[in-house]
Amino acid sequence: MSVRTRFAPSPTGYLHVGGLRTALYAYLFAKQNNGTFILRIEDTDQSRKVEGATEKLIEALQWAGVDYDEGPGKDGNHGPYIQSERLAIYQAHAVRLLNEGNAYRCFCTAERLEQSRTAGAAMYDRHCRNIPFDEAQKRSAAGEPNVVRLKIPDDGELKFHDEVRGDVSFAYSTIDDQVLLKTDGFPTYHLAVVVDDHLMEISHVIRGEEWLPSTPKHILLYQYFGWSLPKFAHLPLLLNPDKTKLSKRQGDVAVEDYRAKGYLKEALVNFVAFLGWNPGGERELFSLQELTKEFSIERVGKAGAVFNIEKLNWMNQQHMKLKSDGELLPLVKPLFADKGWGSFSDEYMIHVIGLMKERVVVINDFAGACPYFFEEPVSYDEAGRTKNWKPESSGHLLKLLETLKTQELFTAPAVETALRSTAEGLNIGAGKLIHPLRLAISGVSNGPSLFHMAEVLGKEIVLRRISVALERLS
Repeated sequence: MSVRTRFAPSPTGYLHVGGLRTALYAYLFAKQNNGTFILRIEDTDQSRKVEGATEKLIEALQWAGVDYDEGPGKDGNHGPYIQSERLAIYQAHAVRLLNEGNAYRCFCTAERLEQSRTAGAAMYDRHCRNIPFDEAQKRSAAGEPNVVRLKIPDDGELKFHDEVRGDVSFAYSTIDDQVLLKTDGFPTYHLAVVVDDHLMEISHVIRGEEWLPSTPKHILLYQYFGWSLPKFAHLPLLLNPDKTKLSKRQGDVAVEDYRAKGYLKEALVNFVAFLGWNPGGERELFSLQELTKEFSIERVGKAGAVFNIEKLNWMNQQHMKLKSDGELLPLVKPLFADKGWGSFSDEYMIHVIGLMKERVVVINDFAGACPYFFEEPVSYDEAGRTKNWKPESSGHLLKLLETLKTQELFTAPAVETALRSTAEGLNIGAGKLIHPLRLAISGVSNGPSLFHMAEVLGKEIVLRRISVALERLS
């Protein structure tokens, strides 16, 4: 049997990181087995549909490298499967269920259902279940509003095997007679997902744990239609650090948010892959291609996975270090341009990136972390000035200035040699020059290697900044 998986989001605004994990696992499993990964937009609940959300979902998935293989006219770039374009298919299957006695028409008004809920009913009371078929058909044909409900067996239980959770069972008495087709002719999720998964020959249904209680209804539908079951794998919940379900109330949950903040797609995908799965060893850094080789449903755990932002930050830093400075340039260059630094050469920016990439967490940090590479300092860090600029610092720095003026080569080793020889001549520790020099040429007390910073800035700029600092700080 060929492996076919799918990701089936609702177009409600953005791609949740939990959605990215579901899509990623389905994608990895399909690719690992030379299978097909399908994207299907489940938009049958039109009240929740957000304009433009489908396009944003696709863009976010493609940015992450999780691209789908199949859709109507995929080669012609016509997009994924859209459920609202398939209504006649679902309606025909609802009619089949009615005709075969596995579903029934319900004419209960919203007011009656609300009264039942108010009276404490946890599930529909099956008020319309025993209306004779012919009578129900006549009432429907006469225009009386109705929905189609699934007929759940009265007694017993439904058992099935889940690839993550093992053997699972639900008593039929706990399962509601689910609405399958609404009064507007649109199917609910439960009918549409089963029909589509069957017609699209989905072999493995990989989805979030929140859908586990709905699975008995879906399995019943497969049985009523006489269809073979796919394998089910329900992924563990994503949790906040306080073990509550991951929600926007406690932080960003959209892939777009992390992309906008400057997280690398490689890091986010790597991090999300580890939310519920691990390869079993010490290694934590993987590319998408490496994840494809290593991933297995068997190593997905049952326990909820905590979304640890510190771990994501660490992974992002590690993935930045794995990239060459040139590979980071296209990501950083627009940020520099937004700051008005676009006139600097690519070569210069690459040097800056090389010095700064181990000192930032996300790409967006570059712009705020090193303005001194592009602008003259307009002020000097007060704490650093108090700590490192002593009354004698001006004289020491003036001596260094004279030494640096004679340097023909202005490389990091040459600047370091000049500084240390000047300190030796003054009979002081090198730190008495290093800290004032950093303050003079950058305006701050912390940063990358001082001598490499001086090399990148160049002799002319370094000498000028020392002179200006001597005037301002003396």
